[in-house]
Amino acid sequence: MLFPPLGLWQSPGMILAHISDLHLDGEPRATKRAERVFAFLDRLHRPVDAILLTGDITDHGTEAEYEQAKALLRERPVLPCPGNHDARGPYRKVLLGEPASEGPVNTVHDLPGARILLADSTVPGRPHGYLDDETLAWLDAGLSGAPAGKPVLVGFHHPPIPLHSPFIDEIRLRGAERLAEVLRRHGNVAAVLCGHAHSAAAGTFAGLPLLVAPGVVSTFRLPWETGTGLDGGQPPALAFHLLDPGGTITTHYRLVV
Repeated sequence: MLFPPLGLWQSPGMILAHISDLHLDGEPRATKRAERVFAFLDRLHRPVDAILLTGDITDHGTEAEYEQAKALLRERPVLPCPGNHDARGPYRKVLLGEPASEGPVNTVHDLPGARILLADSTVPGRPHGYLDDETLAWLDAGLSGAPAGKPVLVGFHHPPIPLHSPFIDEIRLRGAERLAEVLRRHGNVAAVLCGHAHSAAAGTFAGLPLLVAPGVVSTFRLPWETGTGLDGGQPPALAFHLLDPGGTITTHYRLVV
């Protein structure tokens, strides 16, 4: 079968890589898997516009683990948000260069082709997720203030819908309807992006595409698959989100072998 030359391909408005759940712990296994993913991205024929990292960057939330993450992410266009294994104080101090504090880590990124709002869905000391009143107000303002005609992506760690993965569903986002009410007030959201599940997934939430990144450190087996629990033998994986100026999003998932 003959394929057209790569030069005939027209890039959409943006190409985003979406990774999640590195669980860096200072040990060689997690480090090598994360390095493999970034090396794959470094070799792309067309570099991505940004790399979204939806949480669980570290395994224990220590400053030493964040120093490891900082060295790995340095000089790459990485836009992170925290997960339930992260810790707000060390995260802020090392990754953001800000004073260590325990308020939610919410960040807005205005790129040429999109506004990206990355919210903190963590509940310190607990594995489940929740977007508190401060974060929902921040999100509402960020959606209202987005440049006219520019699509918005909303990202955070915990999926807001059941994924039919029992362990993950027990610790998914709680109070999801509160988030849905905010999103429904705005017509500029192209998709909602999450991690946490260690399994590539797609669904809908508040009438929007919900796209879940696979895990880098491991893959979580689903109930109908052979075996149970986390599978560290599967290769790391990622998602590519292609976003056109009109807000249409197309997603491809890739194993990194």
